[in-house]
Amino acid sequence: MSSPDAGGRPGGARRLVIAGAGGRDFHNFNVLYRHCAEVEVVAFTAAQIPFQSRRRYPASLAGARYPEGIPILGEEELARLIADQAVDEVVFSYSDVPHQQLMEKASAVLAAGADFRLIAPRHTQLKARRPVVAVCAVRTGCGKSPLSRYLCRVLQDAAYRPVVVRHPMAYGELEGKDVQVFRALTDLDRWDATIEEREEFEPLIRLRVPVLAGVDYQAVLEQAERLGDVLIWDGGNNDAAFFHPDLQIVLADPLRPGDERSYYPGLVNLMLADVVVLAKSGGADRAAIDVVQRHVRRFRPGCVTLRGDLDVAVGEAASIAGRRVLVVEDGPSLSHGGMAYGAGVVAARRFGAAELVDPRPFAVGSLRRVFEDYPHLGPVLPAMGYSREQLLDLAATLEAVPCDLILCATPVDLRRLLSLAKPLHMVHYEFVELDGDALARAVLDRVGRSGEKAPPFAAR
Repeated sequence: MSSPDAGGRPGGARRLVIAGAGGRDFHNFNVLYRHCAEVEVVAFTAAQIPFQSRRRYPASLAGARYPEGIPILGEEELARLIADQAVDEVVFSYSDVPHQQLMEKASAVLAAGADFRLIAPRHTQLKARRPVVAVCAVRTGCGKSPLSRYLCRVLQDAAYRPVVVRHPMAYGELEGKDVQVFRALTDLDRWDATIEEREEFEPLIRLRVPVLAGVDYQAVLEQAERLGDVLIWDGGNNDAAFFHPDLQIVLADPLRPGDERSYYPGLVNLMLADVVVLAKSGGADRAAIDVVQRHVRRFRPGCVTLRGDLDVAVGEAASIAGRRVLVVEDGPSLSHGGMAYGAGVVAARRFGAAELVDPRPFAVGSLRRVFEDYPHLGPVLPAMGYSREQLLDLAATLEAVPCDLILCATPVDLRRLLSLAKPLHMVHYEFVELDGDALARAVLDRVGRSGEKAPPFAAR
C-alpha cells in the first residue's frame, strides 16, 4: 500500500505547488524543499503583486534537482495546475490574507483534490549568531519601517552597529539576486529597485544603516552577520520573521481595530509577540484602543503592550495652506493593506490644504486598474512602480491631475525617478514612543543579554 506522503505513487515524490507572492514562497522552498528528494515542486503561483507571473525561479537558485528552474504562474491557474500536474499538496506561502479568504482558498484546493498546508514559523526561521530584533505586524501598513528606523537610531546612540534585513521583495528577474546589499543610493539603481523597495531602503541608507535583502536568506544572514553586531528583521506585510528572534515586536493598528485577530499570519505574530506596540495611538479613539488591547489580552495574555505614534511633518508646510493638493501614499499599505489613506492625507488636513484632488478620473494605464482592483481607496494615489511601464503610468497620472502641488508621503523621493513639472513636497513620518522610552530600554536590555551569542564585533 502506498503512503499518503508519496501522493499515491509507490516510491514517488510528493508533487507540490507553492502559492506565493514573490517572497515567503521562495524562502519556504529554499529551507524546506530545495534539497528534499521526497518532494517535487512543480510550480510557484503568484498573487497580490502585479507583473510577477510568467517568470521562472532560476536553476541557479532552485538547485541541482531543478536544472530548468521552476515556473511561476498566476494563482488563477491553480485549479488547472492541480489537475494537469497531479498535484498532491499546495503550500500557502504569502501574507496579509483575511481568515475568511484564506479558508475559501483552502476549500478550493481541497475540492480540486490536493491537500492544503500552512507552515509554522519555527520550521523556516534561521538561527543567527548575532542578536535579532524582529519587527512584525498584524497587518500591512502598521508602521514597521518607521519603527525599524527608530530602533536603528536607538542602537546607534548606544554604540551598536545595526544591520537591517528586509523581508524579500523578489520581483522581476531573479537571476543573481540571491543576496542584495544596499549601502548607498546608487545601489538602488544598480539593483533596479522598484518603488516599493525604495520606500523601504532609502530612509535606512540615509541613516547609514546597511540594508540587506534578496532571495536566499541563509546567504543573506551570513552576509549580515559580517556587517553588523545587531540584526533588525524588518518584516513585510504581516509575515513572520525568517530569523529566530531574540525579541519579537509586533505592531497593531488601533485605526483598524479587529484586524489583529482576523488576518493570516498576523494573528500568529500576535500570539508569538514579546512586545505589542499599538502604533498610531495618537490618532485613534479610546474605544478602538480598548478593542485592540482586549484582543491582545485574549490572544497573548501577559504580553507587554506599549503605545506609539507616527510623527508627521512637511518641510514646506506653510505652502500647503489653501492649495489644491494631490496626495501620493505608500503603495502596499493602500492596496492589499486595505487602508483608504495614510500620512499624506493627515499632513494635508493638518496644514490646511484647500482640496484633496481626486486622481481616479485621471489615472493612466495600469494605475486605472489599481483603482478598479482596490475600490476602497479614497482620493489618493498609491505610489505604484513594479515595472518601468508602471512607473511611466505613475508619471503620466501625476501630470494629468489638475492640482497645485503633489504631497508625497511615500519615503521615496519621486523627483529622483520621474521628471515632473509640478512642485512636489515630501511628507516625513517617524515613529515616536508614547510611554517614555520603555521600548528602547526593552530592546537594549534584550540585545545586551543576547550579546554572548557571538564574539564582539570588533574581534571579527
